Amino acid sequence: MTKTDQLQDLLAPTAHALGLELLGIEYLPQPGGSLLRLYIDVPEAEAAERSVGIDECEKMSREVSAVLDVEDPISGNYTLEVSSPGIERPLFTAAHFARFAGESAKVGLKLPQDGRRRLQGRIVAVEGETIRFDVDGKPFEVAHSNIEKARIAPDWVAMGFAAPKGARPGSAAGKAVKGKSTSTTSTGGAGSAMGGVEHE
Repeated sequence: MTKTDQLQDLLAPTAHALGLELLGIEYLPQPGGSLLRLYIDVPEAEAAERSVGIDECEKMSREVSAVLDVEDPISGNYTLEVSSPGIERPLFTAAHFARFAGESAKVGLKLPQDGRRRLQGRIVAVEGETIRFDVDGKPFEVAHSNIEKARIAPDWVAMGFAAPKGARPGSAAGKAVKGKSTSTTSTGGAGSAMGGVEHE
């Protein structure tokens, strides 16, 4: 089991207790201090009724900081980030891909496949742990275990955030802010922090 898997198992119950879902974790160990980034969301069944805001991120940050202080799974200093998924939603599990079948995704692979490490295509279907994409009109299958990182790739033109290709400057719907996620950051380890306020 990887460190990321261990942290996921450790912290998922904390999210559940707050009525949230821990979508996934990015753990980036670094010499000067590791980065632990958590993505949280409301359960899929409640997505139409509510969403994650800064309050939820701050609550999750406080609770996770307390758990990490007790369990101490990360040696040395670390920075904890808690974020909502945003429009460019990260996809961590095969179930996440299945939920967003029909959407376009950007995918980075652990090992090259058909001569490529990156791809962007429409999610066609999920069969077990195999993700099927349509990439430039051609089928492309990837084992979920070979996916290093993946995100939804929104159609910014259709959403009115970008000009169609070939459009004249100023002819597109303009300078809307692309759907940013909500997040909060705190530091931990030697002198941990809660809610972004550092404690000695």
